[in-house]
Amino acid sequence: MYKGDAKMKIFKFLLLFLTGGNLYYLIEILWRGYSHFTMFILGGICFIFIGLINEKFTFNMPLVKQQLISALIITILEFLAGMILNIGLGLNIWDYSNLKYNLFGQISLQYSILWFLLSLPAIMLDDYLRYWLFGEEKPHYKIL
Repeated sequence: MYKGDAKMKIFKFLLLFLTGGNLYYLIEILWRGYSHFTMFILGGICFIFIGLINEKFTFNMPLVKQQLISALIITILEFLAGMILNIGLGLNIWDYSNLKYNLFGQISLQYSILWFLLSLPAIMLDDYLRYWLFGEEKPHYKIL
């Protein structure tokens, strides 16, 4: 690997991080009417992890399975962020205590289902950004 490869990889992950961060922040603004800068960071991290699913498992994995893994990743990262930001630091960015099937008010089944649905466009956006901008494999999908 020569120096250009490392710089391109950093650029790629930075671009994907910024894309995910902006989209996550925008979703929060549209859904709740406000957000917190830490949600930008969380969104960028989630988007990177969603993209790594195909890097590690190839496009042969059915979309539904990718969505399940993505929803699980987002839910786990939200739980960790909530435990640190909301519980540990007392920032009170969100509180799902009033929702059924919540865990410590930081995650809930309702939002995990929402992340499952929203992960489909996120998976496809990541795949096509990698294809269009970085010459990676052209996306092709299996539903089940």
